[in-house]
Amino acid sequence: MSADLLRALTDIVGGNDVLSGDKIADDYSHDEALTVAHQVPAAVVRPATTAEVSQILQFANGAGVAVTARGSGTGLSGAAQPQPDGIVISFERMNRVLEIDEENHVAVVQPGVTLAELDEVTAGHGLVYPVYPGEYSASLGGNVATNAGGMRAVKYGVTRTQVLGLEAVLANGDVIRTGGRFVKSSTGYDLTQLVIGSEGTLALVTEATLKLYPRPAYSATVLAPFTALDDVMHAVPRIVASGVGPLILEYIDTLTMAGMTRTMGADLGVPEDVKAATVAYLVVMMENAKDERLDEDVQAVCEHLVELGALDAFVLPSTAATQLIEAREKAFWLAKAADADDIVDVVVPRAAIAEFMASVADLAASHGTFVAGCGHAGDGNVHMSVFQKDDEVRHKFLRGFFELGMSLGGAISGEHGVGRAKKKYFLELEDPVKVDLMRRIKDAFDPNHILNPGVLF
Repeated sequence: MSADLLRALTDIVGGNDVLSGDKIADDYSHDEALTVAHQVPAAVVRPATTAEVSQILQFANGAGVAVTARGSGTGLSGAAQPQPDGIVISFERMNRVLEIDEENHVAVVQPGVTLAELDEVTAGHGLVYPVYPGEYSASLGGNVATNAGGMRAVKYGVTRTQVLGLEAVLANGDVIRTGGRFVKSSTGYDLTQLVIGSEGTLALVTEATLKLYPRPAYSATVLAPFTALDDVMHAVPRIVASGVGPLILEYIDTLTMAGMTRTMGADLGVPEDVKAATVAYLVVMMENAKDERLDEDVQAVCEHLVELGALDAFVLPSTAATQLIEAREKAFWLAKAADADDIVDVVVPRAAIAEFMASVADLAASHGTFVAGCGHAGDGNVHMSVFQKDDEVRHKFLRGFFELGMSLGGAISGEHGVGRAKKKYFLELEDPVKVDLMRRIKDAFDPNHILNPGVLF
C-alpha cells in the first residue's frame, strides 16, 4: 500500500490505529479455518465510530481497495482472511454495550462486543442473550456476519432470530438503519435479514439491536449413553416433541467424549461396563424459573430416554455438567490438537440425521477417511472432524459429504458459513439460479466488489 493511502487512513483514525508492515500481528491474517492460508493485509485500520467506518469505506471504494471486516477472528470458514493488497477493518475499539433496555428486553451493542462481555452485562439485569456458538470470545459483529448458532439454537434459534435491527455501512460509505425495537414489520424488503449471514460481503455492521430474555434461575443436565448412533438420532425428534423444551440437545460420539473427559479431567459417573457398550451419548440440558418444575422435567426426560433405548440416564452434578458443556464448546480445539485436517459442519432436517450419519460412515469408508464428531442434534447441525491428509481425496469426500446433506433437504453450512473454505463446494452444488441472484444482490450493494472479495464468489 502506498504512503499516500496510509496517510489517508491515518487522517481518518489517527496514526496509532493504522498498522502496516511488521506492526501487523499474525492474528489479523486469518481466522480459525484449518484449510485457508494466512494472508497479511496491506494495512489494518481500527476505527472507533460509525463515522470513521463510513469514511474508510468511502475512501476504499474510490480507490478500489479491498476491505475485510474482523471481529475476534474465531470464524471457521476463512471469511476473515484479508487480501494482500487490501485493508482489514478491525472492530476491536468499537466494543461497547450501548444500552440495556429492560422495558423492551433489548440490548444495543457495537460489533466488537464479545459474547462474554454482553453476558456479564445482561446478567446484572437478570436477562440473557441466548445465542452461544461455542466461543465466548466471539464478537457480536462476527456472529451477525455468519448467522452464528450454537447449542442453544434448539430452544432459542440462531442469530437471525435474535437480531431486531442493524446499523450498517454500505461499500460507498452510506449509513443505513434497518429494523428497530419491534418484533414484526411488513414494510418492504427485510434488509436486516439480508445482511445477517452475508459474511461481510454486503455491508459492515456497526451496531446491532438484540432480543434479550429473562435469565432462568435453575438448570440441569442429563447424559444418556446409547449402543447405536442410529438410536440417538431417532431419539432426538421424540425428545423435542415431548414438551420439555430442552435448552441443549447434543450428540457426542465416544471418541470425542473420551477426548473431552480426558481434557477436562473429570469423571462423569458412567460405569466402565456402560462406557464399553456405548457408541454415542446424548446430552440434554434443561432450564426453568422454578426448581420443582425443573425436577419434574428431568424425571420425565430420564424415563423417556430409557424408553427410547438409552442404557441409562445420568443426572450430572452441576460442576460436572458445566465442565462437560464447556468441553463440548471447545470441541474444535480438541480436534485441532488431534491434528484434524478439516473441521466442517452441515445441516439436515433433524429427522434425517440418522440416515445422514449412516451414509456418511459409508462415504468415509469408501474414501479411506476417518471422521469423528458431535453436533447440535436438536436442530440437525452436524459437526465433523475429518482426518485425511490427501487433499484430493479429502476434497472428493467433502463434496460427497455436502452433496449428501443437500440431497436430504439440508444445506452446506448450518452456522460456520461459506467463506473461502467452502466456496468451491457452494459453487459446485448450489442451484446456479440462486447463485446468480446472490451475485446480483452483491452487485447492488457493492458494485465495485471491495467488500470481502473472494468470499462466497
